[in-house]
Amino acid sequence: MAAADFHELLAVLDLHRVDDATFVGRHPSKNPIRTFGGQMMAQAFVAAGRSLDVPIAPSALSAHFIAGGDPTRDLEFHVHRLRDERRFANRRVDVRQGDLLLTTALVSFMNGGRGLEHAVEAPPVPGPDSLPTIDDLLRGYEKTVPHFVEALRPIEWRYTNDPAWVMRDKGERLDYNQVWLKADGTMPDDPVLHTAALVYSSDTTVLDSIITTHGLSWGHDRIFAVTMDHSVWFHRPVRFDEWVLYSTTSPVAAESRGLGTGHFFDRSGALLATVVQEGVVKYFPGR
Repeated sequence: MAAADFHELLAVLDLHRVDDATFVGRHPSKNPIRTFGGQMMAQAFVAAGRSLDVPIAPSALSAHFIAGGDPTRDLEFHVHRLRDERRFANRRVDVRQGDLLLTTALVSFMNGGRGLEHAVEAPPVPGPDSLPTIDDLLRGYEKTVPHFVEALRPIEWRYTNDPAWVMRDKGERLDYNQVWLKADGTMPDDPVLHTAALVYSSDTTVLDSIITTHGLSWGHDRIFAVTMDHSVWFHRPVRFDEWVLYSTTSPVAAESRGLGTGHFFDRSGALLATVVQEGVVKYFPGR
């Protein structure tokens, strides 16, 4: 099943090019009620990358979610060329279904060259090979978090800490989440696809620290969550068929909104990307 899900992800990222500014993307066979935001962002990133006349490394993506997509309909990606220079490019990608605007993403590219370097350090965590698989962690929780059990899983997950549903069972709290991730198969030698897989995965676990800080969990508790906006800054090239660590925390939750921040590290500890996501998060106690 995992191999089939991985190939579905590659197919979803293989957009149909209608013309120089328009691409069409499909949904996978397993979908939530609304289009998964990570999927839309990854596809928008691919559309922006495919529109470049010369290869330029990505520097940032920022997406604002306006309406939920219908998983039974294809997505249209309309690329607006905002800037094209030798070392810089900027794109705006509008994601639509007919007349309905779902998401607008701004993507910037820059070949910066060498300069000053420093970064936060990767947290000390066990390596992925010694950790349980996501199937192991979901065993016994099939009725608690069925949306996780039944979801498309093209990415392999190895939690370094208890995931929310296990932590909740133990009556514990956790103000961070750290999980190893990698594509569940060998990816084509295409930097756009490797970065798109990181973008896809950046929309997983990033809001978890909002609820685990309060000892809550999806499935166990009545929680409504929806992403409002999401940004990724790309610091170094990534190979997403090799293990990367996604370390996330939540600096604030207020006024029914929560912020999740995250860093992607490779196995050597190099910082690959930084993520910030804001979501509406509502908790309804008393279940």
